[in-house]
Amino acid sequence: MRALAPLERVRARLGREAPAAAQQFLPRGHERLGRVILLRLPEEARPFFPAIGRAYLEELGLASVLRHAGPVAGVQRRPALERIAGTETETVVREHGVRYRFDAARILFARGNKSERARAGTMVRPGERVVDLFAGIGYFAIPAARADPTVQVLAVELNPVSYHYLLENVKENEVAAQVTAFLGDNREVALPVGEADRVFLGFLPSSLPWVGGAVKLLRPRGGVLHVHLTWERRAPNGSAERAVTSEVERAGRDVALSNARRVKPYGPGREHLVVDVTVAPDAASP
Repeated sequence: MRALAPLERVRARLGREAPAAAQQFLPRGHERLGRVILLRLPEEARPFFPAIGRAYLEELGLASVLRHAGPVAGVQRRPALERIAGTETETVVREHGVRYRFDAARILFARGNKSERARAGTMVRPGERVVDLFAGIGYFAIPAARADPTVQVLAVELNPVSYHYLLENVKENEVAAQVTAFLGDNREVALPVGEADRVFLGFLPSSLPWVGGAVKLLRPRGGVLHVHLTWERRAPNGSAERAVTSEVERAGRDVALSNARRVKPYGPGREHLVVDVTVAPDAASP
């Protein structure tokens, strides 16, 4: 007999345990983060939340089922999630040899950024000194450190919960000797000026306000910035790239090369981009 797909199993169980009206609220898809699943359910489905949650929990072998209850909030990007089944919200996601441990109810983990997390590990070169200004749980810092044992990473994170998991993940991925983590606002942490080869700026909706400060961290011989931001999908080609390179030039450095990459959609009419900028050597350096 054909094995039933996950949603078919959930529907079958729900059909046995809940009124037929509950079926209409089942979403077509879901987001799975290890042993935790995230669903989009309308408020009118609330009477059926326990039955729907239990069906997913038991049929898919999960630790907990969470429902999106609102938009991501604040500078610390805290998700608005409601637990409708299960108890344990800490989970582990494995990607490209990296283990990310985090609390899915308290920390945003964007599956759509998977390719960028992987790319972080392919761009870093042996011997580089890397700075991650918005480290989170180690999204870019850990792949960067794993690129080569001679790489050193300075990782800054403002959210205490994310910082806790950053430290855990650095140990779990065996890069503790390479990653130095700081808790606090990256504008206030005393980072070494003129010593970085590469800086990741992964803040959304826009890292543009931090470009000038990141430029100061680069070596006089130059370096690379990876600037994440959201942009109007219909905006002229290259406008996001020009916005970033203008900030670099305003900080007193020249741009040798730049390129904008699309990461994923980001709300109606917008998309998440990353602009890679190679900063030229400082003309004033010897």
